[in-house]
Amino acid sequence: MSTARKAASLSLDASLLSEARELKLDVSRAAEEGLARAVKAEKERLWRIENAEALKAANDYVEKHGLPLAKYRQF
Repeated sequence: MSTARKAASLSLDASLLSEARELKLDVSRAAEEGLARAVKAEKERLWRIENAEALKAANDYVEKHGLPLAKYRQF
């Protein structure tokens, strides 16, 4: 599967970029991987905020009533 790629102009720490090039790292790939991790983390953070009320309600229910199928647990 081929991913569409687009050129981008970035400002990076000069010493970090120099070190990455000395180590023969693929700077574009490393930047893309780092950006992918940052996007994933932000989506997860926003999901937790958007669903905080439902998560709290579910946790409150379990705290008050216990797990719905607890009697069937084998551990």
